[in-house]
Amino acid sequence: MKPATIHHLNSALIILSCLIAMFIPFELFLFSYGVLGPLHYLTEIGWLHKKNYFTKGKYDFLFLVFAGVLIVYWNFNPPKNYLIIAHAMIFTLLASIAFVFVKDMLYRIVIIAMAVLFIGIFKNTASYFTWAAIFLPTIIHVFIFTWAFMLYGVIKEKSVPGIISICVLIICSIFLFVFQPQNLFYDVKPYIQKSYKAFEELNFQIINLFNMANFKDVKEIYISNAGFVVMRFIAFAYTYHYLNWFSKTSVIKWHLVPKTTLVFTIALWLLSIALYAYDYNLGLNVLFFLSFLHVFLEFPLNIVSFTGIGKAILSIKK
Repeated sequence: MKPATIHHLNSALIILSCLIAMFIPFELFLFSYGVLGPLHYLTEIGWLHKKNYFTKGKYDFLFLVFAGVLIVYWNFNPPKNYLIIAHAMIFTLLASIAFVFVKDMLYRIVIIAMAVLFIGIFKNTASYFTWAAIFLPTIIHVFIFTWAFMLYGVIKEKSVPGIISICVLIICSIFLFVFQPQNLFYDVKPYIQKSYKAFEELNFQIINLFNMANFKDVKEIYISNAGFVVMRFIAFAYTYHYLNWFSKTSVIKWHLVPKTTLVFTIALWLLSIALYAYDYNLGLNVLFFLSFLHVFLEFPLNIVSFTGIGKAILSIKK
């Protein structure tokens, strides 16, 4: 598939995701997260492994894996101080800078020390936990980092259709917040609410961030216009995050693996779908580690994307 065709396909997928999110946001999110999500985790982790996770050291990824294990442990054994979860997220992200650019251990220690200093400075700010522990592994990962990944690729290609797809992404995102029809006929069923329970805090915090409503109960996200508006954006962001990955198969070539690996991946994917179909919350718990692991393992790639964008901007100024 030609690069221009892929970008046009992405523009179409962005619009399609936006339109579906307008009408059935909760259902779309649950479908995307439960069906597209696991296949994305499995294929991206395999692809990142072939790329050595974009790090200088051969075993740097083990630190990222360990961070994922800690998050899983704290999810099922909540710590007394929840800030430790935010610290782990930020520390892992900042440590990834050292993994991407530095091989010398002394300089790595310096960067890690700066990461600790950064955490010490910002840990007492009002929204530190929200941004680090709630937004970073969710909406920042699926929307901001996806946008950066797209922009980095477009800059390297110098592609006009690519620029158009990025503009379409931004326009659709704004549209979902600006255009706010009243959902008089949209009823979020009890099963949907039960299945979405683990994500409620994300909606609640986004609504608070933009001061869209003054909710007394998090359950109001299922019955209020503000709740529907935010859910549309979340469903759109997650759905396109997954579709963007699969639409670029011919470019990324994540599918070029041994046949046995591909069969094993598909088998695990089908098993995960079966778990979600049987009990959505069971599926969430079983695949919790995999979902967070792919977030951590992607941090170095995110660093590479933003660095590439920064270099491109600086070269234009020169």
